[in-house]
Amino acid sequence: MLGGGAVEGLPVGGCPCAGCAAAVGAGARGATAVLVDGVVLLDLTPGAALAAARAGRSLAGLRLVLLSHPHDGPPVEIPPGLPAPARVPDGQRLPLTTGHRVRAVAVDGPGTGYAVDSPDGLRMLYLPPGCAPAGLSAGGDGEPAPYDLVLLDVVGRPDALARLRAAGAVTGTTDVVAVHIGHDAPPEPELSRRLAALGARAVPDGTTLVAGDYQDVPDVPRRTLVLGGARSGKSAEAERRLAAFPDVLYVATGGTREGDGEWAARVAAHRERRPASWRTAETCDLLPLLADPDGPPLLVDCLSLWLTHTMDAAGAWDDAAWKDGAATAVRAQVDALCKAWRATRRTAVVVSNEVGSGVVPATASGRRFRDELGRLNAAVAERSDHVLLMVAGLPVTLR
Repeated sequence: MLGGGAVEGLPVGGCPCAGCAAAVGAGARGATAVLVDGVVLLDLTPGAALAAARAGRSLAGLRLVLLSHPHDGPPVEIPPGLPAPARVPDGQRLPLTTGHRVRAVAVDGPGTGYAVDSPDGLRMLYLPPGCAPAGLSAGGDGEPAPYDLVLLDVVGRPDALARLRAAGAVTGTTDVVAVHIGHDAPPEPELSRRLAALGARAVPDGTTLVAGDYQDVPDVPRRTLVLGGARSGKSAEAERRLAAFPDVLYVATGGTREGDGEWAARVAAHRERRPASWRTAETCDLLPLLADPDGPPLLVDCLSLWLTHTMDAAGAWDDAAWKDGAATAVRAQVDALCKAWRATRRTAVVVSNEVGSGVVPATASGRRFRDELGRLNAAVAERSDHVLLMVAGLPVTLR
């Protein structure tokens, strides 16, 4: 990895933003350029020869220099002895005398992606910034095996990773590395946390990536709880964590409210920002969904509405009913949900509200709901692999 940044690099000269201010040391990145086995250079950038030297590499043995995307960056001087940079037409294959094979991959934006096969059959894919493979579908790539290494704009196009997963081009053993990282990406350590949730990672400039070295592939947490107050960004964070996965089942526990236009507008806004490949189920019956071992990733939004439904069904808002069995019924439902959450084999993200940090409710039923939701959140958190608290749009990792 000679560089892993956006075209203008990171930090951007003269930019006062927080992202650029934090991009120091290993967080500073040159424009993305990748040297493959000392044979193929993907994207010629300013200072490529110096970047190679700093990484202990040389460009002297290059057979091919490929350009992936048009850009308005500074003019690049071609170091003496390098092949002239070229752009390969989509679909064209180039066998090299070294045994490497290069194929140009069509993308859905300006530019060209490249698949490179090594002489011993290891496969990598490199995509330009802001792009996903074009026309990719399950079994439609024409290749017999998934890639061992994929380099793409994970921050800007997580849906590109979802497409690759849907087609079987990315599996659990594929090393997915984020490149083209600019100052619009979150600074570290948030960048690494967010990428890890998508099954990807970022590496410093100069890092040597070994295709087929599966030990560094991040493990996606199976059970994630996202907590937060009103408008804290908890739903957006939950959706972001599954943005790189196809066929997510979004479980809306709020249902519909007849004649409530404001609620309908909220529901519509949620739907519009979800990927088109996601499905939606409006239900509070979570147990069979969590018990299904073969289902796609699950996003449940949210537990507070699920608890509202559960308390409605038990008549738990009435003080006398609460003392006369409703409390037992509600807590039995909570216990069943927690057992199902602990046992689920699906990748699942669940959202819940933090309502116990503000004004004490004026009614006994309001205080009852606050207390029961606090107990529910604590029980689910205890059984979760990963727990986040959203504060003013920023995630705080609790576990």
